[in-house]
Amino acid sequence: MKLALLSDLHANELALQACVAHAQAQGASQWAILGDLVGYGAQPSAVVDHCQRMADAGAIVLRGNHEDMALHPPAQATRQGEHTAHWTHERLSGSQRQWLAQLPLTARLGSVFLVHASANEPAQWRYVEDEGSASRSLMAAQQAQPDIRFVMGGHVHHQTLYYRGSGGQLMRFNPTPGIPIPVPPHRHWIATVGSVGQARDGDPRAAYALLDLGKHQLTFWRVRYDHAAAAQTVRAAGLGEALARRLELGR
Repeated sequence: MKLALLSDLHANELALQACVAHAQAQGASQWAILGDLVGYGAQPSAVVDHCQRMADAGAIVLRGNHEDMALHPPAQATRQGEHTAHWTHERLSGSQRQWLAQLPLTARLGSVFLVHASANEPAQWRYVEDEGSASRSLMAAQQAQPDIRFVMGGHVHHQTLYYRGSGGQLMRFNPTPGIPIPVPPHRHWIATVGSVGQARDGDPRAAYALLDLGKHQLTFWRVRYDHAAAAQTVRAAGLGEALARRLELGR
């Protein structure tokens, strides 16, 4: 089975379409969308519709922190995501909001634990951004379900892999896009798969990962899409130049 892992779509339908097409060409047979379908971007309704269709066809879809913000926009907005939450809330239909509200925070697929942020208190939206936070996430998943070998998440908008070495400590590995990484099941692995809809590492390409459970390989991908057109949709929606430039520059 080839499991496509997509996270942090951020209302960017053009990037989502490109990643889905790319994963299909790689032979993806199962799909997991790891939260933050909305927020920041200008196409929340189209992205939610797309994800609903994927869920109807068998995809796993999780809830992220931007879904929670869009469902319950804060009374006082101080950050970019909070400002766009009000705009997003108004553009989602009642049935779309209802569907987002019932999405789970975590899911399991065999030996793979799926979460938006950290398995350590998923509703707290902790960042997995170093060996310590990765270790806490992996330990939390395994305490609940001891046979878990993989923890897959998003939230940090970067592609990183951690693995437990022979000494028991987690070690960090920075992947090269398109190069399969052996992930033998006798080890424990935790990954952040990057962002489909809002890159933040200086590369505007969309990001996702593909886990081949038959060959025990994990491949991180970067996918070209029309990020300039996506930026224009943000400008046209009046969401601010900073969010448009982020799509153009990938940072």
